[in-house]
Order: sequence, then structure tokens, then C-alpha cells
Amino acid sequence: MAAGSALVAAMATDAWQQARDGVVALWRRVHPERAEVVGGELEVLRTQVLEARQAQDPDTEQALEGVWRVQLQALLRRDPQAAGELRRLLDDQLDPVLNPGERERVHSIIQNATVSGGTSIQVGRDYHGNPPAPKA
Repeated sequence: MAAGSALVAAMATDAWQQARDGVVALWRRVHPERAEVVGGELEVLRTQVLEARQAQDPDTEQALEGVWRVQLQALLRRDPQAAGELRRLLDDQLDPVLNPGERERVHSIIQNATVSGGTSIQVGRDYHGNPPAPKA
């Protein structure tokens, strides 16, 4: 999820070409027949992000993030081994071009739970274990 947000944020920076090239290279390895199409989609994405920022339209920018999160998740479903490569892309190419506020926003996780008569377990990473037994 962070990669989709970081990608959209990076599209509004001077390093957008580097971000684009990194994502296209990932696609070329996992889904080569779609790589050039994805490159074109990223060009359109950049235009849309710049227009949304110019219009001070955060809703459109968030919608674009959602679209790219879904696309990146689909890519990882096709090749789960690409997760490490996507993490390197995020850490090495996308994160460094973001300003500190955008970087914090990209990596923030907000979890809310309302529990009535049950148990809730919220974790920021993998959870291995069994939930507590319900009280009798």
C-alpha cells in the first residue's frame, strides 16, 4: 500500500522519471507484455497528479493512490517474489524523493476497531498465534 501512495507522491517531484522507470522495470520482469502500457499509464498518472495538486484536490489524489495500490497488489499476487523488489523500489527510489511530510503520510497506518462482546487483534505486521479464548 505504501508503494502506491509513494508512487503517486513521487509523480509530482522532479524525480518522477526515475519513479516511472523503476515501476516499469518491475512490470517488465513480472508482467512483460504490460510493461509499455504501464509506462503510458504512469505518464497519464503524472498529469492527473499535477492537475489534482494544482486544483488543491486531495480526493482525486487519494483515488489515484487507490488505483495504483490495486495495480501493485495485483502484480504481487501474480508474483509474490516481487515483494522484495517492490520494497527496494520504495526504499531506494520513491521514498528518497518525497519530502518528510509526504514520507510520513505514506508510511502512516491508522487502525480503528470497535468491539462489542468479542476480541479484536490489531497488528502492524504479521501475526502468528491464536486469539485469546472468549470469556465464558
